[in-house]
Amino acid sequence: MIFAAEKLNWTRKPQNFTISNEKITITTAPGTDLWQRTYYHFRNDNAPVLQMTTDEKFFSFVVKTDFSGAHHRFDQCGVAVYLDSENWLKGSIEYENETFQNLGSVVTNHGYSDWATTQIPASVKSMWYRLSRREDDFCIECSADGVHFQQMRVCHLHKAKDKISFGIYACSPEDSSFTAEFTEMQLMECQWQAHDGQAPDEEL
Repeated sequence: MIFAAEKLNWTRKPQNFTISNEKITITTAPGTDLWQRTYYHFRNDNAPVLQMTTDEKFFSFVVKTDFSGAHHRFDQCGVAVYLDSENWLKGSIEYENETFQNLGSVVTNHGYSDWATTQIPASVKSMWYRLSRREDDFCIECSADGVHFQQMRVCHLHKAKDKISFGIYACSPEDSSFTAEFTEMQLMECQWQAHDGQAPDEEL
C-alpha cells in the first residue's frame, strides 16, 4: 500500500492548495473546523480533509506537518480519519497564543466529539504524526524528530469496520488563514503492535 497523490480525494476541496508526492500544502479559509455537539453545543463540519481509502485492517501512516504560519487561536493541521460528518478522528496542534499551543486529538462517534490535549510551547512549528490502525481501533502518536514517537491517544471508531478513509486536514475555526505543509508521507506495516498483556475477555 502506497500513499500516492493520485489516490487522494477531497472532502470539501479548499480554494488554495498544492499536491505532489513530496509535499502537500493547504491554505485554510476562515471559519473552517470539525466538531460535533459536546459541551460547546455547536456543530462544525466544513474543514477540508484530503484522504485515501483502504480496506487494509492493519497499517501505519506517517506525515510531517509544518505550521509555521499558524498565528491565530485554533489554527490547526494534522492527521484525520474522516468516515462521515458524525464519525471521525483528528490529531493536531492547535495554536492558542504566543506562549503555548495545544497538542491533542478529537474522537467523534455517533455525532459527539471529545477533546484531549496537553500544552506545549508556541515555539514548536513542526510535528510528525503516526496514525495506526488495528481493525476498528486506532493509535495516534507524535514525534519531534520523526524517529522517536510518543503515544497521544488510543481510541475506537464504531463505524470503522471495513473500508475507511484516512489522511490529512487543516483548518482555521476563527477569522484566520495560514498555509499548512505536509511532507515525508509514508505508509508502512502497522507499527502499533498487538497487545501482549492482560488477555481479552471471552465473548459472551
